[in-house]
Amino acid sequence: MSTTRVEDVATSGPGGKIGPYQRDRLAVVYIRQSTAYQVAHHQESTKLQYGLKQRAIDLGWAADRVVIIDEDLGSSGASTVGRSGFQRLMAEVGLDHVGIILGVEISRLARSCRDWYHLLEVCALFATLISDTDGVYDPCNYNDRLLLGLKGTMSEAELHILKQRMLAGKRAKAQRGELGICAPMGYIRKPSGEVVKDPDEQVQAIMTLLFEQFIVLGTVTGVLFHLARNGIKLPMRMHSGPCKGDLCWRRPNRSTLQHIFDNPIYAGAYAYGRRPSDACVRKAGRRYTGKGGFRMGDWDVCLHDRLPAYISWEQFEANQRQMRDNRSNARGVVRRGKALLAGLLVCGRCGHRMVVFYSSQYHRYCCSYELASYGGDLCQSVAGRVADEAVRELVLRALEPASLELSLATAAMLEQERTQLAETWKQRLERSQYEVDRSMREYHLVEPENRLVKRTLERQLEERLAAQQCLKEEHHRFLAKQPTGLTEQEREAIRRLATDIPSLWNAATTTIQQRQTIVRQLVERIRLTVVDDSERVLMDVEWMGGHCTNTEIVRPVGRLEQLSCHESLLDRIRALRDKGKTHEDIAAQLNKEGWRPAKKRAFNKSIVNTLLCRLNRMDGTTQARHKRFQPRLRVHEWTIPALAEKIGMPDITLYSWIRKGYVAARRVPGLGTLGVWVIRADAAEIERLRALRSASRTRRPRGPSRPS
Repeated sequence: MSTTRVEDVATSGPGGKIGPYQRDRLAVVYIRQSTAYQVAHHQESTKLQYGLKQRAIDLGWAADRVVIIDEDLGSSGASTVGRSGFQRLMAEVGLDHVGIILGVEISRLARSCRDWYHLLEVCALFATLISDTDGVYDPCNYNDRLLLGLKGTMSEAELHILKQRMLAGKRAKAQRGELGICAPMGYIRKPSGEVVKDPDEQVQAIMTLLFEQFIVLGTVTGVLFHLARNGIKLPMRMHSGPCKGDLCWRRPNRSTLQHIFDNPIYAGAYAYGRRPSDACVRKAGRRYTGKGGFRMGDWDVCLHDRLPAYISWEQFEANQRQMRDNRSNARGVVRRGKALLAGLLVCGRCGHRMVVFYSSQYHRYCCSYELASYGGDLCQSVAGRVADEAVRELVLRALEPASLELSLATAAMLEQERTQLAETWKQRLERSQYEVDRSMREYHLVEPENRLVKRTLERQLEERLAAQQCLKEEHHRFLAKQPTGLTEQEREAIRRLATDIPSLWNAATTTIQQRQTIVRQLVERIRLTVVDDSERVLMDVEWMGGHCTNTEIVRPVGRLEQLSCHESLLDRIRALRDKGKTHEDIAAQLNKEGWRPAKKRAFNKSIVNTLLCRLNRMDGTTQARHKRFQPRLRVHEWTIPALAEKIGMPDITLYSWIRKGYVAARRVPGLGTLGVWVIRADAAEIERLRALRSASRTRRPRGPSRPS
């Protein structure tokens, strides 16, 4: 009866809400069902919505002026993402093509207040009416607008209540371990719903092989390469189609292996809520489901020993730690090659991980993040031999018997401290149990009919039980964080091992991978910082226990000017030269006093000769000789000092390029027995040499040839 009266008012005379302005435009019937299941099985609701076309005709619209929008059948109304029908409706209203919108109820149009109020604003702007089974509403009218807003709020609240109710039931079922899960590779689901191992023995053998190879190789990529080299394929059960349940074999890929090693079901655990959904990502219009990253330890439900397992839970946790260490910002696994510290070094300037560059004989640790990411220069680099030797000495020193005895004594002190803390926890638990027992006695002594006192004591008892439960949980977390104490047999084994480690380290049968493993057992991270591009390198070694060792090492540098003691070294050489010392005597004296050259470990006659020549040029003793001798130069010909000054590089580097064939030169008779080198270089050749010089300062040139 109330519906008939509303319709009569809506269509009656000049005071009705429907006028010629609306009837000159379209009547749009919007149809939506939330899921494909509802479309297939709730057909009565669909028929009811299609019947709104006759209602529009009864309100005065011609049949050909009624438009049905049903593109959103099977789409949720919680958002406009993926609802092309609703977007089409908004566009038609915005183009002033729609006079009235008809729907069974407000929830068919939108379940979100944001979308609903947006539609109301557009309808009010273009005087478009909205109709449901209760009547016709004008968004321009205050009372109708208020009623429509209330209906939209109730629609959104209804969706929220339905979702929360279903989610609570889903979580309750998951906490009992009864919520159905998709059987992953290596498992099947019986008709009874039980998840068991695949009965095919080959499937079980391959799944066991995957986990065994990960323990040996330590990386997902290593397991993938092993499978590819041996032609091993992964077993897959068809989940749909006429071949549902059949076994097929497919090529292994990295993502599949990653999911296998991440899934706790292979350790026999039933888990729910491992990957929380991010609504911001899910509503961004992408196909991505919005699932977050793998958060081990923060799952909603984790029930151990509920399913048949391929590995133990301890091995699963070890695999997770190994995969975290394999990330680009972590240490990774033990690598091949000569580098002892691969994966452990961090740049002290920019904080990025340093990589290893290998040459034919040597290796270097370089921070190439700026070069690889932005095409810039190398941040810093250190000779691998120097850093490896420094860390080797620190590690062997840490494994000396005296150091181990000190570490064992420290461990004993820590164990004594943990014993005292355990005694404190025991007393706290006893006091908590006493409080609970006391409240329990008081609660039982009160007569059951005395509810006034009974309720108060019941509330106190519940509070003390909750406090006791929290205290027990804190105690369990405390015990989980405490390391296991060493037995006397383990202590004796460590003492015996301390005397054998140096000989084992230096043994010819010990591989570099085994040395890397020893270092990784002790060292967490090493931070290197080159001081002002000099030979000084600050090394901060972070040990596994949290202790940090700060030391300084000396690296070989390319130029004498890079030495921090450059001026002092030249002054010392000048003083020894003035005393009439020979080149051999100067080299021996410098080595005795602890001076170091730029590239070599010690001074020799050749290095001293080069430095004395440089000092003579600086002091002006050789300039006068060269001024008296000026070779006859042809067009575009230069002497080595002149061309080096033109390019802005050391003379010795230009001379080395002549010997390597990078530069075309000829020798003319002149000073000394060997004569003078003359280089032919026009403007193009000078630019090429400058480019070669610029490249050699960032990376080693690999045989650039001179133009023919």
